[in-house]
Amino acid sequence: MRFLAVLLLSLVAFSAVAAPIRIKDLVEFDGVRGNDLVGYGLVVGLNGTGDGLRNAPFTEEIMSNILERLGVNVTGESFRPKNVAAVFVTATLPPFARAGGQIDVTVSAIGDAKSLLGGTLVMTPLNAADGEIYAVAQGTIIAGGASAEGKAASVVQGVPTAGTIPAGARVEREIAFDFGGLNAVRLALRSPDFTTAGRIEAVINDEFGRRVAMMTDAGTVALDIGATRMGSPAHVLGRVENLLVEPERRARVVVDQRSGTIVMGADVRISRVAVSQGNLTLRIEEAPVVVQPNPFAQGDTVVVPRSSATIEEEPGIGMAEINEASSLSEVVAGLNALGVSPRDMIDILKSINSAGALHAEFLVR
Repeated sequence: MRFLAVLLLSLVAFSAVAAPIRIKDLVEFDGVRGNDLVGYGLVVGLNGTGDGLRNAPFTEEIMSNILERLGVNVTGESFRPKNVAAVFVTATLPPFARAGGQIDVTVSAIGDAKSLLGGTLVMTPLNAADGEIYAVAQGTIIAGGASAEGKAASVVQGVPTAGTIPAGARVEREIAFDFGGLNAVRLALRSPDFTTAGRIEAVINDEFGRRVAMMTDAGTVALDIGATRMGSPAHVLGRVENLLVEPERRARVVVDQRSGTIVMGADVRISRVAVSQGNLTLRIEEAPVVVQPNPFAQGDTVVVPRSSATIEEEPGIGMAEINEASSLSEVVAGLNALGVSPRDMIDILKSINSAGALHAEFLVR
């Protein structure tokens, strides 16, 4: 608990002196984006950990198609190897990727294969949303898991049925996009905020000495390329993306109930409120007793129930009072002094938020 308080107080100290951030880390430039690719392929060379073709008939179908394209006639043949697996291959074509460049791909089994360790992906075309082929993937898979199996037990660590191929796909087609012909570019904020967008507008206009940027809403700043008198959009964005802006964030509290993690911003404020917290435990125990008749006596064996019920109340934090508009550091220090655990603090924050005293966006994951 003391470590949690120190961590949160450290975050407050850093947030109090917020460092300016580059515009390129705050926005996405209109038109500068990647494109998702997907393909359906076959992995070979597995050590008996491939698809069971009886349960995955599509694996046999794609294997037959590949062999026929290579000139091997398998029509009417019955073969059920265990060293192949059908997979989905996914990748992202980065912006301005050129033909001949290489990109990373992710390979995931779609059948009942147990592992892709040591497998090799056979040449697989990757299609975009328009149905066109933009890259071709092939190579040895690097899987991040491990599995072992015996006659009576098995163990699996990680996910051996998925892996990656670094630089495993080669770009065959370029995205048709005339970036140099743009007359205006929109800057889309990753976290929309009117204050941050206004600061970005002001910084850009100060840099060029004239009104070239205009905030259109909380998430968009329009940049007039022609008004910059630089001509090339690439030169303009290269000059804009390194400008420094101090972003503004909304007060927010994020709670992860599974791990007991609490993250709170420095702008979180709590109105005056009283908190009382404790745990009540109800325990019921059954201890039946078997009663038998004496030797050579007539009678039946019976079971006599014996139950005990107790109620225990664990010590809580009692009644604690939080002053008006307390800051994060004051609240954490107060709860830490009372010995509140992280999970108890989550329950306390939920109750404070329900009471309307927590002035921040409350997110529970």
